[in-house]
Amino acid sequence: MLIKTGSIFILGIILLSSCNGEKNTNGKQQENTELIKLKGEVRSLKLEKSNKDSLLNESIYTFNEIQNNLAKIGNKENEIRLKTEDVNLTTDNKKWILQEIRNINFLREENSLKIKKLNQQLQSKNLAINELQTMVNRLSLQVQSQDEQINSLQKELASLDGEYAKLFDAYQEQTILTFETLKELNKSFYTYGSLKELKANNVIIQEGGFIGIGENTLLKDGFNEKYFTEIDRKKTKTITVIAKKMHFVTDHPSSSYTILDKGNSKVIQIKNPDAFWKISRYLVIVTN
Repeated sequence: MLIKTGSIFILGIILLSSCNGEKNTNGKQQENTELIKLKGEVRSLKLEKSNKDSLLNESIYTFNEIQNNLAKIGNKENEIRLKTEDVNLTTDNKKWILQEIRNINFLREENSLKIKKLNQQLQSKNLAINELQTMVNRLSLQVQSQDEQINSLQKELASLDGEYAKLFDAYQEQTILTFETLKELNKSFYTYGSLKELKANNVIIQEGGFIGIGENTLLKDGFNEKYFTEIDRKKTKTITVIAKKMHFVTDHPSSSYTILDKGNSKVIQIKNPDAFWKISRYLVIVTN
């Protein structure tokens, strides 16, 4: 009877130890999970802080550029008003004023692009920085106010002398024409796909050869332009192609680019855009 009681007592101790062991194991697993979670949250916070710091630094630099432009515009406006106080303006003075107006318009356009860039940065980074957005809004109002002053100055000059009105009109037309021309000239296009895919979509054809051997792959006459992606050659410096192997159909000097491997993709780095797009503004890539 004593032996049985002792056995039961020992069995109880074993079971109790087993339960405590399981509790300790579960506790440790829970602690590890919470620790991993906390480390992830710390990394996330650090990344968010780094992104915010980067955005703030970029924004402050752009703010300063815009403020410098606003100061330059203000100085030029004052100089023009001083010149126009003289009723008998010489031809040289008129030319000087027109040139200064051109310089002012250039600075205004630059400010407009920089404001747009600031707003895009705020949206793309998806960071809630209320103070920064408020600063951008105030700066936009400041730029808008100065634009209204310059427009008023141009009207005053036009009413002062009809010659200015003609010069302003001619300048504005030329500016628009130049911008549209440059935009059109900078357009380039690219597409990629398997040989079968590109042929099926009327992008390329194969000519010559014998029973499929030695055929030349060429860009098809009247090819399907809708199958291409449009880019600005001055802004696009890399093109990613999802493929393990690829080759160009169109001609692009090998010295103007390099190709890097990135997992299952190829990255075309365009080192010299002018040279790369000189022969053809269309890039066609056959993938394997």
